[in-house]
Amino acid sequence: MSKTSSSGGRRGAAGTVRVKTARGRSNSSTRWLQRQLNDPYVKEAKAQGYRSRAAFKLKELDEKFGLLKQASRVVDLGAAPGGWTQVVLERRPKARVAAIDLLDMDPIEGAEILTMDFMADEAPDALMQALGGPADLVLSDMAANTIGHKQTDHLRTMALVETAMDFAVDALAPGGAFVAKVLAGGADSALVSELKRRFTSVKHVKPPASRKGSSEWYVVAQGFKGAGPVPE
Repeated sequence: MSKTSSSGGRRGAAGTVRVKTARGRSNSSTRWLQRQLNDPYVKEAKAQGYRSRAAFKLKELDEKFGLLKQASRVVDLGAAPGGWTQVVLERRPKARVAAIDLLDMDPIEGAEILTMDFMADEAPDALMQALGGPADLVLSDMAANTIGHKQTDHLRTMALVETAMDFAVDALAPGGAFVAKVLAGGADSALVSELKRRFTSVKHVKPPASRKGSSEWYVVAQGFKGAGPVPE
């Protein structure tokens, strides 16, 4: 006799949780719930005390690129619910971290959390004040709310990435790094060109923790050349 899970799912013979249909639940919600119940990263995040499965994306990026190795001041853009901030402070307990998001976040010891819109005019100054000096690493896991129109969704997300890059150019110390979520196809050519002018290394990567069906990629720029004029 099959066992029914507490979340309204039924386990199949191979241990896969099948979500039962429920009145008022859309098909997309049912698929999302089933995916969550069967996602090993979701389960591992709960087991290790991380606030989201996204924590593993940063861990994998750090293992590949050594992002946190020398990071003493870190900015986390689009930080809620706080998984990336948790990883930063786990690996760099003495780091100074400024995290920002529109959504409320529970406190994280060692982090200065700002509940505000990163696109607001006052946000950059507030972040730099919280950081107390130039950043070694600017992280952006921000993504615009999708509307289902591929071109519009891409443009809205890239606007966030461009704003994050502009902030990084002002905030980073020489040698620093910038990481931002982009969509399938990577960053626009103009943005990549600007990143290559400003950083010694620019790469696109899809960490294993990103779902296979997801359109998200990350651009990783390292070796910031400084905020002054950069030769063409």
